[in-house]
Amino acid sequence: MKISSEQTLKLDSWGGQAHPGAAINFRQADPAAFEADWLADTVSRTALVDRALLARSDKILFIAHLALGDFTYLQSCFAAFAHAFPHLKIHLWVDERRRTNRAADWPHLKKYALYDWLAECPHIDKVYDETYSPALYKASLQEARRQDYPVVVSLAVLDRHKYAGLARKISPHGFVVGQKKRVRPYDLPKHFCYRKLDAFIPAYDAASHPDQHISDIYADWFTQLFGITISPAARYPVLSIPARWMDYARERFAAWGFGGAGTGASRVVFLNAYSKSIERSWPLERVIELIRTMRRDEAWRDAGFIVNVVPEDLARARALFAGQDLARTQLFSAEDNFFQLPAILSLCKLIVSVETAVMHLANAVHVPVIALMRQKNPEWAPIDKRNSTIVTVARRDDWVDKIGVDEVMAVLDRQAA
Repeated sequence: MKISSEQTLKLDSWGGQAHPGAAINFRQADPAAFEADWLADTVSRTALVDRALLARSDKILFIAHLALGDFTYLQSCFAAFAHAFPHLKIHLWVDERRRTNRAADWPHLKKYALYDWLAECPHIDKVYDETYSPALYKASLQEARRQDYPVVVSLAVLDRHKYAGLARKISPHGFVVGQKKRVRPYDLPKHFCYRKLDAFIPAYDAASHPDQHISDIYADWFTQLFGITISPAARYPVLSIPARWMDYARERFAAWGFGGAGTGASRVVFLNAYSKSIERSWPLERVIELIRTMRRDEAWRDAGFIVNVVPEDLARARALFAGQDLARTQLFSAEDNFFQLPAILSLCKLIVSVETAVMHLANAVHVPVIALMRQKNPEWAPIDKRNSTIVTVARRDDWVDKIGVDEVMAVLDRQAA
């Protein structure tokens, strides 16, 4: 185990709550740093996309295979772009890489939580969010081609050559730019795909950006592409939770017998063991063990626990927890809307999460987080060091499930001391 020495967990570092019925607009952990410089400033360097082209265009299409964690940081880039080029409408193609012919999978893919967040984003005018089935993908492609986009930008980091082809297919005559990875000389199909780009930004990997956070990497993309820069303070996550979902969270806390972080009531801990990939996940049995262990600690004896469960695993989780006799423990799943999740998070005292979007959302709502991570992607660590403690696996090839309950408890003991 490695615990990041630069990061400390401050359980009382933020306790502000909006009055009941109000939306909460979360900015940086340091509000004083959030000034006008969060907006984009122009810089003198030459951009890949010509400003004259942008000036005479009315819209631009971005292509990305977005996860919640990606958008947590990319949204600041879109906000900066919208400020620099207010006349341009931003359209976003969200490519669903789990696209399938299996009709049974479509309801789950259609309700992807990111779409709820994008619908509330003031900087994005149109979202292509029906790419989860081959037929809908084809229809979306035809719709996008009819838009006759003058500029298409691919932000895809997987199968970059394929997304270069998709960008050109959508805009046969427009200016197309994307990421490009080095290709072996004999790999002619990829060379052919990359020739469809009018310009490119080099592909990144963690080794080439050893000291950069993912937010820095994303900000640099927009500098290369458009000649705009985003201040470091502006790269922190921004999240505005609609009032109806804050009301929902308070109602759930009341029904569970919990008090919010701002009420002075007992502590509530949010536990998340789920990631899209098994190597970044914790078994639910480990969560049960952590709850029992924390309850033996005087500081957490009367705490409430909320266990996050993805909707598709809710039935199994309920069966597992049914026989555990865990008092003041509730299962939670954001089944109706994405904003259910950050609203619940915002009322908690502490968040413990594996390497996934929850740990970034914890920073967005300024709740202290213990993040359980592998060694392979340090650029994806939580950005708010003052409110984050990272527990890292011992070896580079280890999965997150190598982190034990005792290691989490060691963090809590260290903070208590």
